[in-house]
Amino acid sequence: MGKLVGAHIVWDWNGTLFHDNDAIIGATNAAFAELGLEAITMEQYRTLYCVPVPKFYERLLGRLPTDAEWEVMDETFHRYYTEHRVTCGLTEGVAELLVEWRSAGRSQSILSMYGHDELVPLVRGFGIEEHFIRVDGRTGPSGGSKAEHMVRHIGALASVDPARTVVIGDAADDAVAALHVGARAVLYTGGSHSRASLEEVGVPVVDTLGEAVAEAERLAA
Repeated sequence: MGKLVGAHIVWDWNGTLFHDNDAIIGATNAAFAELGLEAITMEQYRTLYCVPVPKFYERLLGRLPTDAEWEVMDETFHRYYTEHRVTCGLTEGVAELLVEWRSAGRSQSILSMYGHDELVPLVRGFGIEEHFIRVDGRTGPSGGSKAEHMVRHIGALASVDPARTVVIGDAADDAVAALHVGARAVLYTGGSHSRASLEEVGVPVVDTLGEAVAEAERLAA
Protein backbone atom coordinates (compact mmCIF):
# COMPACT_ATOMS: atom_id res chain seq x y z
CA MET A 1 0.00 0.00 0.00
CA GLY A 2 1.33 3.48 -0.86
CA LYS A 3 1.64 6.38 1.50
CA LEU A 4 -1.44 8.50 2.12
CA VAL A 5 -1.50 11.81 0.28
CA GLY A 6 -2.98 13.77 3.17
CA ALA A 7 -1.59 14.69 6.56
CA HIS A 8 -2.08 12.40 9.55
CA ILE A 9 -2.68 13.38 13.19
CA VAL A 10 -1.81 11.12 16.11
CA TRP A 11 -3.95 12.39 18.98
CA ASP A 12 -3.15 11.98 22.64
CA TRP A 13 -6.16 11.08 24.78
CA ASN A 14 -5.88 12.14 28.45
CA GLY A 15 -5.72 15.91 28.80
CA THR A 16 -6.07 16.39 25.04
CA LEU A 17 -9.16 14.85 23.44
CA PHE A 18 -10.45 13.81 26.87
CA HIS A 19 -10.73 16.70 29.37
CA ASP A 20 -10.03 14.75 32.55
CA ASN A 21 -8.01 17.24 34.59
CA ASP A 22 -10.29 17.00 37.63
CA ALA A 23 -10.05 13.21 37.74
CA ILE A 24 -6.27 13.34 37.22
CA ILE A 25 -5.58 15.76 40.08
CA GLY A 26 -7.97 13.90 42.38
CA ALA A 27 -6.30 10.57 41.60
CA THR A 28 -2.85 12.09 42.06
CA ASN A 29 -3.75 13.44 45.49
CA ALA A 30 -5.31 10.11 46.46
CA ALA A 31 -2.00 8.45 45.54
CA PHE A 32 -0.03 11.05 47.50
CA ALA A 33 -2.19 10.46 50.56
CA GLU A 34 -1.03 6.84 50.62
CA LEU A 35 2.50 8.11 51.41
CA GLY A 36 1.36 10.87 53.73
CA LEU A 37 2.07 13.64 51.22
CA GLU A 38 0.04 16.83 51.22
CA ALA A 39 -2.41 17.44 48.40
CA ILE A 40 -1.30 19.67 45.53
CA THR A 41 -3.24 22.07 43.35
CA MET A 42 -3.79 21.75 39.61
CA GLU A 43 -1.39 24.65 39.09
CA GLN A 44 1.32 22.86 41.08
CA TYR A 45 0.64 19.66 39.16
CA ARG A 46 0.97 21.39 35.79
CA THR A 47 4.24 23.02 36.87
CA LEU A 48 5.86 19.86 38.27
CA TYR A 49 4.42 17.01 36.19
CA CYS A 50 6.86 15.07 34.02
CA VAL A 51 7.32 11.65 32.41
CA PRO A 52 8.26 9.02 33.43
CA VAL A 53 5.81 9.44 36.31
CA PRO A 54 8.17 8.17 39.07
CA LYS A 55 10.32 11.24 38.28
CA PHE A 56 7.27 13.41 38.98
CA TYR A 57 6.89 11.75 42.37
CA GLU A 58 10.62 12.29 42.98
CA ARG A 59 10.12 16.04 42.61
CA LEU A 60 7.64 15.92 45.47
CA LEU A 61 9.26 13.28 47.68
CA GLY A 62 12.82 14.46 47.22
CA ARG A 63 13.67 10.91 46.13
CA LEU A 64 12.39 8.24 43.80
CA PRO A 65 9.62 6.13 45.35
CA THR A 66 10.59 2.59 46.25
CA ASP A 67 9.13 -0.23 44.16
CA ALA A 68 6.62 -0.95 46.92
CA GLU A 69 5.60 2.72 47.19
CA TRP A 70 5.24 3.00 43.42
CA GLU A 71 2.97 -0.04 43.29
CA VAL A 72 0.72 1.37 46.02
CA MET A 73 0.56 4.84 44.46
CA ASP A 74 0.01 3.52 40.95
CA GLU A 75 -2.80 1.19 42.05
CA THR A 76 -4.44 3.96 44.08
CA PHE A 77 -4.19 6.43 41.21
CA HIS A 78 -5.82 4.10 38.69
CA ARG A 79 -8.55 2.99 41.07
CA TYR A 80 -9.53 6.58 41.89
CA TYR A 81 -9.26 7.68 38.26
CA THR A 82 -11.50 4.87 37.03
CA GLU A 83 -14.16 5.83 39.58
CA HIS A 84 -14.10 9.54 38.69
CA ARG A 85 -13.47 9.62 34.95
CA VAL A 86 -17.22 9.14 34.40
CA THR A 87 -17.74 12.80 35.31
CA CYS A 88 -15.38 13.94 32.53
CA GLY A 89 -16.11 14.60 28.87
CA LEU A 90 -14.46 15.43 25.58
CA THR A 91 -12.61 18.72 25.28
CA GLU A 92 -14.77 21.48 23.84
CA GLY A 93 -15.02 21.32 20.06
CA VAL A 94 -13.42 17.88 19.68
CA ALA A 95 -16.34 16.21 17.89
CA GLU A 96 -16.44 18.92 15.21
CA LEU A 97 -12.65 18.94 14.72
CA LEU A 98 -12.55 15.17 14.20
CA VAL A 99 -15.34 15.30 11.64
CA GLU A 100 -13.75 18.19 9.74
CA TRP A 101 -10.32 16.57 9.57
CA ARG A 102 -11.74 13.27 8.35
CA SER A 103 -14.12 14.94 5.88
CA ALA A 104 -11.14 16.66 4.29
CA GLY A 105 -9.79 13.21 3.37
CA ARG A 106 -7.10 13.15 6.02
CA SER A 107 -6.48 10.39 8.55
CA GLN A 108 -6.10 10.38 12.33
CA SER A 109 -5.41 7.93 15.13
CA ILE A 110 -5.09 7.83 18.91
CA LEU A 111 -2.07 6.79 20.92
CA SER A 112 -2.47 7.01 24.68
CA MET A 113 -0.55 5.90 27.74
CA TYR A 114 -3.89 4.98 29.26
CA GLY A 115 -4.39 1.21 29.39
CA HIS A 116 -5.56 -0.18 26.03
CA ASP A 117 -8.39 -2.29 27.46
CA GLU A 118 -9.82 0.77 29.24
CA LEU A 119 -9.19 3.22 26.42
CA VAL A 120 -10.98 1.49 23.55
CA PRO A 121 -14.43 1.21 25.18
CA LEU A 122 -14.11 4.78 26.49
CA VAL A 123 -13.47 6.14 22.99
CA ARG A 124 -16.28 3.98 21.63
CA GLY A 125 -18.63 5.24 24.32
CA PHE A 126 -18.23 8.81 23.10
CA GLY A 127 -19.25 7.75 19.59
CA ILE A 128 -16.04 8.96 17.94
CA GLU A 129 -14.25 5.67 17.20
CA GLU A 130 -15.19 5.77 13.51
CA HIS A 131 -13.02 8.84 12.95
CA PHE A 132 -9.77 6.98 13.70
CA ILE A 133 -7.90 4.45 11.59
CA ARG A 134 -6.30 3.06 14.77
CA VAL A 135 -6.75 3.42 18.54
CA ASP A 136 -3.88 2.25 20.73
CA GLY A 137 -3.56 2.44 24.49
CA ARG A 138 -0.65 1.42 26.67
CA THR A 139 0.26 -2.23 26.90
CA GLY A 140 2.48 -3.39 29.74
CA PRO A 141 3.24 -1.58 33.02
CA SER A 142 2.54 2.13 33.48
CA GLY A 143 5.10 4.78 34.26
CA GLY A 144 7.25 4.74 31.13
CA SER A 145 7.76 6.97 28.10
CA LYS A 146 5.54 7.14 25.02
CA ALA A 147 8.40 6.86 22.51
CA GLU A 148 8.49 3.04 22.27
CA HIS A 149 4.71 2.89 22.00
CA MET A 150 4.85 5.48 19.22
CA VAL A 151 7.27 3.30 17.25
CA ARG A 152 4.79 0.43 17.34
CA HIS A 153 1.84 2.70 16.60
CA ILE A 154 3.41 4.32 13.53
CA GLY A 155 4.76 0.96 12.41
CA ALA A 156 1.21 -0.42 12.36
CA LEU A 157 0.01 2.47 10.17
CA ALA A 158 1.53 1.19 6.94
CA SER A 159 -0.17 3.82 4.77
CA VAL A 160 0.93 6.82 6.87
CA ASP A 161 4.08 8.81 6.17
CA PRO A 162 5.83 9.84 9.44
CA ALA A 163 7.13 12.97 7.71
CA ARG A 164 3.53 14.13 7.19
CA THR A 165 2.40 13.05 10.66
CA VAL A 166 1.80 15.45 13.53
CA VAL A 167 1.34 14.36 17.15
CA ILE A 168 -1.04 16.56 19.16
CA GLY A 169 -0.74 16.18 22.92
CA ASP A 170 -0.53 18.02 26.22
CA ALA A 171 2.83 16.76 27.50
CA ALA A 172 6.48 17.17 26.62
CA ASP A 173 6.66 13.39 26.24
CA ASP A 174 4.29 13.63 23.25
CA ALA A 175 6.84 15.78 21.44
CA VAL A 176 9.69 13.44 22.40
CA ALA A 177 7.72 10.48 21.04
CA ALA A 178 6.96 12.34 17.81
CA LEU A 179 10.58 13.24 17.18
CA HIS A 180 11.56 9.64 17.93
CA VAL A 181 9.70 8.46 14.80
CA GLY A 182 10.43 11.41 12.54
CA ALA A 183 7.07 13.12 13.04
CA ARG A 184 6.21 16.68 14.13
CA ALA A 185 4.40 17.76 17.30
CA VAL A 186 2.05 20.46 18.54
CA LEU A 187 1.51 20.82 22.28
CA TYR A 188 -1.76 21.94 23.87
CA THR A 189 -1.85 23.94 27.12
CA GLY A 190 -5.19 22.62 28.38
CA GLY A 191 -3.87 19.43 29.97
CA SER A 192 -1.09 18.29 32.28
CA HIS A 193 1.69 20.82 31.57
CA SER A 194 1.97 24.56 32.04
CA ARG A 195 2.64 26.71 28.98
CA ALA A 196 6.09 27.60 30.33
CA SER A 197 7.15 23.96 30.61
CA LEU A 198 5.77 23.12 27.16
CA GLU A 199 7.56 26.04 25.52
CA GLU A 200 10.88 24.62 26.73
CA VAL A 201 10.43 21.69 24.33
CA GLY A 202 10.87 23.81 21.21
CA VAL A 203 7.75 22.82 19.26
CA PRO A 204 4.60 24.90 18.59
CA VAL A 205 2.44 25.45 21.70
CA VAL A 206 -1.24 26.40 21.41
CA ASP A 207 -4.13 27.12 23.74
CA THR A 208 -6.95 25.41 21.83
CA LEU A 209 -7.31 22.20 19.86
CA GLY A 210 -8.62 24.22 16.93
CA GLU A 211 -5.29 26.02 16.82
CA ALA A 212 -3.52 22.67 17.16
CA VAL A 213 -5.25 21.26 14.10
CA ALA A 214 -4.50 24.39 12.06
CA GLU A 215 -0.85 24.15 13.06
CA ALA A 216 -0.78 20.43 12.24
CA GLU A 217 -2.12 21.17 8.77
CA ARG A 218 0.64 23.74 8.24
CA LEU A 219 3.40 21.47 9.53
CA ALA A 220 2.32 18.52 7.40
CA ALA A 221 1.84 20.51 4.20
